[in-house]
Amino acid sequence: VQLVESGGGLVQPGGSLRLSCAASGFTFSSYAMSWYRQAPGKERELVARIFRTSGLTNYAASIKGRFIISRDNAKNTVYLQMNSLKPEDTGVYYCYGYVGTRDCWGQGTQVTVSS
Repeated sequence: VQLVESGGGLVQPGGSLRLSCAASGFTFSSYAMSWYRQAPGKERELVARIFRTSGLTNYAASIKGRFIISRDNAKNTVYLQMNSLKPEDTGVYYCYGYVGTRDCWGQGTQVTVSS
């Protein structure tokens, strides 16, 4: 199993970024996928989850209405569209899937929101 994130970077407050997570080594369409983030000095937290049926999602209260999770099962990729970014959104963003009996994480991508 391999999860590879991309799309992070430095953005000004109010800006947007789109994160991607390319998955391989398992039947992507059979599993829910999630995005987590970890801010400096804080614990890793769930940001958004999308279930196998892409119409079913859930979000952390702190980002609801600003972020959108989606997936393309043909491309084995899950996305996180982040809008109206705030400095408190700064952190490392990780792609996650519970595959078989394993917790599978990507290496993370840094998102920094600063003027």
